[in-house]
Amino acid sequence: MSEAQQLYLDDLHVGQRFKSGSYLMEAARIKEFAAEFDPQPFHLDQVAAEASIFRGLAASGWQTAAVAMRLLVAGGLPFADGIVGLGGEIAWPKPTRPGDTLQVESEIIEITPSRSKPQQGIVTVRSTMFNQDREAVYLLTAKLLVLRRPRGK
Repeated sequence: MSEAQQLYLDDLHVGQRFKSGSYLMEAARIKEFAAEFDPQPFHLDQVAAEASIFRGLAASGWQTAAVAMRLLVAGGLPFADGIVGLGGEIAWPKPTRPGDTLQVESEIIEITPSRSKPQQGIVTVRSTMFNQDREAVYLLTAKLLVLRRPRGK
């Protein structure tokens, strides 16, 4: 990302929106992630997944969150000095499935400049990841540390 596209606290305003690129969720990657990080049958095995509450193979919510992070870092939230999380609230309203094409849309909902550290502030961002049918599969409201533009930039 070029320097011109990187945003500082001074560049942001409440209501500002951002949209990421897209990501295709593949069955093999779902099973690979689950085998290492979330080895539950409905993430690993098609037959077991069909018999589960999901009625089919579903990605781990943590994989869905990891994909959202990748999309945000790749340009969905073009913050200078990176996306530094301070905490948040996550929800997975629908499962992510093999073949889903995912995209994140984010909105700044609050900006609080720091009184004790004037070079930074806290930005609250609400992000929703949609599948190709515009169904929300991931919701995140996060508080992020964002720096002010350094002098001379």
